[in-house]
Amino acid sequence: MDLHEKIIREETRRQFLGRAATGMGSAALAALLRSNDVYAATPELAGIGLVNPLHHAPRAKRVIHLCMAGGPSHLESFDYKPRLGELNGQPMPESFTKGQPIAQLQNSKLTCLAPQHKFHKWGKSGQEISEVFPHIGSIADDICIVRSMQTMQINHDPAHTFMNTGTAISGRPSMGSWAWYGLGSESDELPGYVVLTSAGGGQNQPIAARQWHSGFLPSKFQGVPFHSQGDPVLYVGNPHGVDAKKQRDVVDAVQALNQYHDQDVSDPEIATRISQYEMAFRMQTSVPDLVDLSDEPQHILDMYGTQGADGTFAANCLLARRMAERGVRFIQLYHRGWDHHGGVKDGMTATAKFTDQASAALVKDLKQRGMLEDTLIIWGGEFGRTPMAQGSGRDHHIKGFSMWMAGGGIKGGISHGATDELGYHAVEDIVQVHDLHATMLHCLGIDHLKLTHRFQGRDYRLTDVHGNIVHNILT
Repeated sequence: MDLHEKIIREETRRQFLGRAATGMGSAALAALLRSNDVYAATPELAGIGLVNPLHHAPRAKRVIHLCMAGGPSHLESFDYKPRLGELNGQPMPESFTKGQPIAQLQNSKLTCLAPQHKFHKWGKSGQEISEVFPHIGSIADDICIVRSMQTMQINHDPAHTFMNTGTAISGRPSMGSWAWYGLGSESDELPGYVVLTSAGGGQNQPIAARQWHSGFLPSKFQGVPFHSQGDPVLYVGNPHGVDAKKQRDVVDAVQALNQYHDQDVSDPEIATRISQYEMAFRMQTSVPDLVDLSDEPQHILDMYGTQGADGTFAANCLLARRMAERGVRFIQLYHRGWDHHGGVKDGMTATAKFTDQASAALVKDLKQRGMLEDTLIIWGGEFGRTPMAQGSGRDHHIKGFSMWMAGGGIKGGISHGATDELGYHAVEDIVQVHDLHATMLHCLGIDHLKLTHRFQGRDYRLTDVHGNIVHNILT
């Protein structure tokens, strides 16, 4: 009698019903028996999210977050301030800065720094966008520029944590994990949340892996980092001499041991282990196909500005489109290089060259494939930059900055909100990070007030006790 048969015969009716009540028994049996009927009856493995059915009709099925790590200057990108140019070199009016949080310029002489690049009106909508983003300018009629963003954290790591999780407290679930947890997955061959990183153009602030962590949600929902050079996922390939059948035997044996162990300890993480072994086995086939760009026509490669999976932001944007086609629910692309404390003029030009063309290409490519309407794209950093000079650069700034969004229920060709005449304070239709999260979940068909998880005696949600949907930007 092999281990498979032993487990099945030793199982009692009471044991089966007890585990089935929590979903663990059917999860293990699905892994062991690979029965379609059992698999479909197991939400944890079948990709069924917590919100089922959705709270309302969704406009988006997935999210692609283009995270410009380091804090791109809104004053050289999407928020033109001619009055700041008039005051170039003059003292910053104290009425703007008195009592306000300032990062590295604290106790320094505060001097106005004019916008370092010209702005142009783009598209039929006439949206004002900097000359360093001509490709994004070409999609001006497809994007909504939010010029009134505010955040609560003034340094990089806590600001990234706040943007991702809605709190500065490390260890909470990221928004990608919340989306996967709420919606489930559309793919049984790829994770529901994937992260890609690239760098270039300026100072590269480190990005901690906890930015895509699942926190207190089951670890199944943690983001999976993909490498766009070399092996996309470490150890996804079989060792020399091990074929698919041998690997299947190993997976079955490990799954059987996990299921047998769960009878004694009833640990929820064992269900994650079981499902992720199955996912890893399927990824051995799906991932190499995903990153093989040889089937992409030359005009698509040229549109993105890449010739293959070369680790650039351009290649990552193309991979993001391929992941979206294959059912990945949340795709996060970090580009590190926007921390321009000095040389903001040349720095913005250099970093934009790494990201401008591919960002626009992603929107255009999804649109021509009929996917933009159900894909929500979010472009922006963790904060903006000060109107005051830091030598030839700008300091961190949290009181007003810009992001843009496209697709998935967002109106194109509009600008929302405004900062004051110097770009310091958001003063009109202010959008907090919690509002961004609430609006994102709304586009996905989820009421942010109802997507909760009980942890240590309290019901938590991505928006905590905050968040308002920004209805004015929705179609």
